[in-house]
Formats: sequence, C-alpha cells, structure tokens
Amino acid sequence: MASIRTAGALSHPAHRAARRPLRWTTLAFLAPLIVYLLLFYAYPLYRNIELSLHDYTPRAFIQGNPEFTGLENYARILSDGAFLRALGNTALFTLGSIAVQYALGLALAVFFHRGFRLSAVLRAMFLVPWLLPLIVSASAWSWMLNSENGIVNAALQAFGIGQINWLTSPDTSLLAVTIANIWLGVPFNLVILYAGLQNIPATLYEAAGLDGANGWQQFWRITFPLLRPVSAITLLLGLIYTLKVVDIIWIMTRGGPADASTTLAIWSYREAFGTGQPDFSPAAAVGNLLILIAFAAGLVHVRLQKEAP
Repeated sequence: MASIRTAGALSHPAHRAARRPLRWTTLAFLAPLIVYLLLFYAYPLYRNIELSLHDYTPRAFIQGNPEFTGLENYARILSDGAFLRALGNTALFTLGSIAVQYALGLALAVFFHRGFRLSAVLRAMFLVPWLLPLIVSASAWSWMLNSENGIVNAALQAFGIGQINWLTSPDTSLLAVTIANIWLGVPFNLVILYAGLQNIPATLYEAAGLDGANGWQQFWRITFPLLRPVSAITLLLGLIYTLKVVDIIWIMTRGGPADASTTLAIWSYREAFGTGQPDFSPAAAVGNLLILIAFAAGLVHVRLQKEAP
C-alpha cells in the first residue's frame, strides 16, 4: 500500500510541475555541448560524405552545382593501383609507430615512476617533442636525415656504415617518417602511462617484494595487468592520431619517392591540395575510409572493454 501511495504522489500534477524546471535546467546545460557536437562533428562529417558523393571541382564549389556521382568516387579509389600501396604504407606506419611509442613510453614511465633526483626535470625534457610546432620537428628531422650532411649519417659513418638515403630512397623513406613520428608520440604515451602508474597502490609492490618477487615479476604480474585499461585507451588514441598524420610526412618526403611513403591521409591531402588541380571528392572519399577505420578500431576497443573482467 505504501508503494502505491508513493507512486501516486509522484504522479501528482504538483510533482510533475516540480520536475519540469529541473528538466529545462538539464537541457540548458546540455545545449552548449549539443551545439558544439552538431557544428564541429556532425556537420563536417555530413559535408565530407556529401563531397564524396558528388563531383566537386573548384568551379562546382563556386557555382554550387556539383554533379551527383553516388559511389563512383569510392569505386575509383578502390580500383586505383595506388590504393593498396597507400593502405599498406598506412598499416606499416601506424602499427609501427604506436607499437614503438607505447613500448618506449611504458619503459620511460616505469623508469620515472621509481623516483630519483632530477626525475621531474628529465621527465619535463622528454615532453619537448610534444611542445614543439610540428613544422619545426619535421624540418629538424629532415636535416638530421639528410643524405649528404645529416647528423644521423655522420654518426653511422663513424661506425663504418655507408651513406643511407633516408628521404630519397623508396626503401627507407617510410622508415624515416616513422622514426620521426615515433619521436613525436613517445611523450604522449609517457604522460598517460605515468599517470596510470600513479593509481597503482604501492602496497601491492611491497607485498610482492615480501613474497620474493623481483622487479620483472612485479612488472608482469602487477604493473602490466593493472595498466591494461590505460594502455587500451592510449593505443586507441595513438591509432586514431597516427592514421591522420599528414604534416610530418608531407614536410619530410611529400609521400615520395614514387609513393613509397604515401599513406591514405597523404593521398587524401594530395588529391585536395597538393597537385595544383584540386580534386576534392576523391579526397573526401579517402578521408571517409580513414574515418571508417578509426570507427572500427573504436568498436573493437569498446568490445574488448566489455569483455574485460
């Protein structure tokens, strides 16, 4: 009977009227977020899809009468001989970058987590690549990897290794831009993983030490398992960021030589802005493929998080 009276009281018009201001207040707080998402996420995505389904030339942009082509731009991209090359380069560049960035970031995070004199200063110095403008970082790596007077070749020659054409050889250009991108991404992994280590209770390590576990055993049985959620989001964000990298590759190699370092992101940028004859619709189609890849990675992340114990 008490529950029936309570339900009846909550459904009383006075209670419904009291809930109405709260509902409007909630909507008022949500409105800025909804407007932001619509303007900066939903609308650009809609425009990108529209671009890929029409034949947008510079003239069509001005006149506003692009021809509807349906999925023709996607068919053109998938049948292009450069697609598989760009897809393979994207996979190598992305997976190689995030794997090494994560490994180095984790190693440095564990190293600095132990705490020692100058730890904070050294940790701050490792953030420098993250703080520099990308054009400065890319230009610096272009100079260091220069075939004739680069510091990297000079160091290798001291060990008897001959000249390597890092940026001008199809065999090494993708490796060169991957090395530069790894250098840029390590600070991000260091910061996120170091923050994750701060949340692991020190008592777990003390108990493991009393049980006779050495440092390696403590890492594999305590640190690595408890960092799994942080590691998952770090790898996901690294994947999404690396998929869309354009600036580093464009400044260092422009995707060459002979498309050896052309990724899907570079291909999209080149189609739209890099040839002097903009072809926006195929560029948008390539961009949408990148969005689908990132979306699929996000779904995998969500699925793994649900299945995690």
